[in-house]
Order: sequence, then C-alpha cells, then structure tokens
Amino acid sequence: MAQKSLRGVRLGSQSLQSDIGVELSERKRCVYTCVSCGHDVALMFSADAEAPPTWSCPVCSADARLTDADGVLVALPDAPDEKPVRTHFDMLLERRSREELEVLLEDRLLYLRSRRGQEKLGA
Repeated sequence: MAQKSLRGVRLGSQSLQSDIGVELSERKRCVYTCVSCGHDVALMFSADAEAPPTWSCPVCSADARLTDADGVLVALPDAPDEKPVRTHFDMLLERRSREELEVLLEDRLLYLRSRRGQEKLGA
C-alpha cells in the first residue's frame, strides 16, 4: 500500500521548493596549472575563501600551482621551519645532567654485576 502512494514521485532527486528569492554566495574562479603535464584545472571557490596554493592535477596527479589573472604562477608560501624531532634521550637530558646519568649508570651496572656474581672487570 505504501508503494502505491509514492508512485510517480522521485524522492530525493528534485527539490519541491522553488528557486525564487534564493541568493547564491559570491564565487571566484581559480585556475591551477600543472607543472608536469601543463593541464589547466579551473575550480570555483567562495569569494571570501582563500584558495590553496596547490591542487592535485586530475590528469597526472602531480601538484598543479595556482595562477593569477594573467596566467602567471603564484609564488608558493614559505614552508614553516619544522621543529627537530625530540628523542627520548633529548627529553632525558632535559631532566638530568650527564654527570647524574653516569652515576646512575654505574649504580645499575654494579647492581647487575652483583646479581650475576661478577665484579667490575676493567676500565
């Protein structure tokens, strides 16, 4: 019974609301040029949105660069300086000095040698 009442109606494919009085947001057209294959990619963005400096080329998947109104490539922004990776040892040195670490190492080595029944064998 429910199927008979929906016959002739395309659900989800069309809006039943009219387009009268609807204002679309302002848009700008940005053109990206692929540096490897030369293909141009035109995309629409909101007028107040900042266009990304690169876009993936749909032809060759390389990075396409943003061009200005004259067709000249826009300069890429400077990449921020990346922080060096902090290792476990770097974080350890922030908490203890090398002298303290040497003392701790000697204590642990003495403990381990005493458990095995060995004395310090040299240097």
